[in-house]
Amino acid sequence: MMEAATAAGLDDGALSAFVEMVLGEDLGAGDATSNATIPPDMRFSAVLAARQPIVVAGLELAAAFFRRLDPAVEIEFVAKDGEAVDAGTPILRLAGLARPMLAAERSALNTLQHLSGIATVTREYADAIAGTGCILLDTRKTIPGLRVIEKYAARMGGAQNHRMRLDDGILIKDNHIAARGGVAATVAAAKAANTGLEVQVEVDTVDQIEPALKAGADRLLCDNMDLATLREAVRVVAGRVPIEASGGVRLNTIRDIALTGVTYVSVGRITQSSPAADIGLDYSPTAA
Repeated sequence: MMEAATAAGLDDGALSAFVEMVLGEDLGAGDATSNATIPPDMRFSAVLAARQPIVVAGLELAAAFFRRLDPAVEIEFVAKDGEAVDAGTPILRLAGLARPMLAAERSALNTLQHLSGIATVTREYADAIAGTGCILLDTRKTIPGLRVIEKYAARMGGAQNHRMRLDDGILIKDNHIAARGGVAATVAAAKAANTGLEVQVEVDTVDQIEPALKAGADRLLCDNMDLATLREAVRVVAGRVPIEASGGVRLNTIRDIALTGVTYVSVGRITQSSPAADIGLDYSPTAA
């Protein structure tokens, strides 16, 4: 099992299942075009290269598609996940049978472009708050079925993962509060459940902070607060618990948010709507 995929939370079984699912979706009964036009013994060399400045993520996953269809394929990792590269930089080289290489191409590229796109945008946000002491978080706003690898890409870009699943922590939001009848009562109920999990509570106003803390909240999520309100929230909390700012964060606003003194800023758009990175794959025939 590749270290990078393991670090992403994809064990051997999960990696194999992911590769089979994606290839099955794309191949059907097989690559009709390549099988009709390419001799079975023809060999290709190939280079995957960035066509724009990117942060690389997903190289091992991309390689797994080529290995699945040609176990003897030769693969050279020129770059590594988490590395920033310029346009024109080779990141992966391949040599092997042409038919399986062509059949695996789209699955490998789709995965690599998607994850590198997330890592690239995440790095922009992380760089924007560099030196502030504030930590960038991702969210659960991910494409269904891709959460593990998308959050891996966010890590490669410089974010810290927050709540992979609903059982990773208690996050009390406005709907929970409305159903229970107030911040204090909802936090108290969560603490009384004795789950052993951190209890975080979303607050929309500064007035909700003291009731939340008195009830035992371990962490606050300040939702859609303007800068002045965030600064007041930081003053009121006075370091008693970590504070996360969330809601509508943009690249041009995140640094000002971080400078209010919050501990974390979470950004849903890094996994929800990052554009795919532009990565190309160029072939050349080689001797059989």
